[in-house]
Amino acid sequence: MLRRMLALVAALAPLVAGNPARAFSLSEIAPGVYAHQGETSLMTRENAGDIANLGAIVGDEAVAVIDTGGSLIEGRAFLAALREKTQKPIRYVINTHAHPDHTFGNGAFVETGATFVGHKNLPRALAARGPHYLSAFRAQMGDALDGVTIVAPTVTVGETLTLDLGHREIVLQAWRTAHSECDLTLLDPKSGVLFSGDLLFLQHVPVVDGSLLGFLDVADRLAAIEATQVVAGHGPVPAPWPKALEDQRAYLMRLTADLRAAIKKGEGVAAAAKDAGSEEREKWRLFDDYNARNATAGFAELEWEGP
Repeated sequence: MLRRMLALVAALAPLVAGNPARAFSLSEIAPGVYAHQGETSLMTRENAGDIANLGAIVGDEAVAVIDTGGSLIEGRAFLAALREKTQKPIRYVINTHAHPDHTFGNGAFVETGATFVGHKNLPRALAARGPHYLSAFRAQMGDALDGVTIVAPTVTVGETLTLDLGHREIVLQAWRTAHSECDLTLLDPKSGVLFSGDLLFLQHVPVVDGSLLGFLDVADRLAAIEATQVVAGHGPVPAPWPKALEDQRAYLMRLTADLRAAIKKGEGVAAAAKDAGSEEREKWRLFDDYNARNATAGFAELEWEGP
C-alpha cells in the first residue's frame, strides 16, 4: 500500500506544481547510482523549484541521497521515484550546500529516519539564511513552497568523511569557500561517479555566492579527484570527468581577468559589472540573471588585492 501511495505522489507532483508535461525522472547512470536532472531555469511555482540535479547511491544495506530539490513537492516526488528503484533504508541525506534548490525538499525525507549530513558551515548558513530564503522564494513561488522547513544536518564534515552503505563506501569532502561557504562533494569510488554539487555548473552560468578566487582554486583541486564521470549541480548528467570542468574554468578565469583589468583602469563596480565576462555570454544560459551579480561580488573581493 505504501509503495502505491508513494508512486501516486510521484505521478501527481507535476500536476500539483502546475507542470503536467514533466514528470520526475530518476535514471541509473551507473550500477546503484541514480541521478535526476533539473531544469536549467530559475525557481518558479510552475517548476516547483526543480532546477538542481539530485542523486542517490545504493549499497548492499542502505541508501544515501544527495540533495533533495527546491520544494517539498519535489522532495516527495524524488522519494517516491527512489522507492520505485529500491526499498532499502535511506540512511543518509547529504546536502552539498545551503541553497534552496538543493535543500527545500529535505522535509520529505525526515520521516525516513535518515541522518542529515553537510559541511561544517552548513548549520550556520541555514540558520542565517534559511528564513530569508523562505520569505524571498515564497514571494515568487507561492503555494509551491507549502510545508517547506529548514532541516539542518546533525553530522557535519570538516575535511573528509567516509560513509558505509554496505560494501559501498562513499567519500565526502568539505571545501574552502568557493561557490558558497559550505560546499561539499561526494565520490563513489566503486562507480567512479563524483557528485560535485554547485562546485560545477554545466550550461547554466556558474554562480559565485562565496569567493571568486576560491572558486577558481577549488576548480583546480577538483580536477585531481579520481573519477570518471560527474553529476554537476546543474546541467546534463552525467558528464565526463575532468573534462566537464573546462568551460567553467574558462568563464571564471575570463571574469577574473576582466575585473582585474577594470580595477587597474580605475573603473567603478557598476561599470565593471556591466562588461566583465561578457565575452562568455553566448556560451551560457541564464547569463544575464547571474553574471552581473558574480562580477559585483568578484569586484569587492579583487579590489583589495595587492599591486
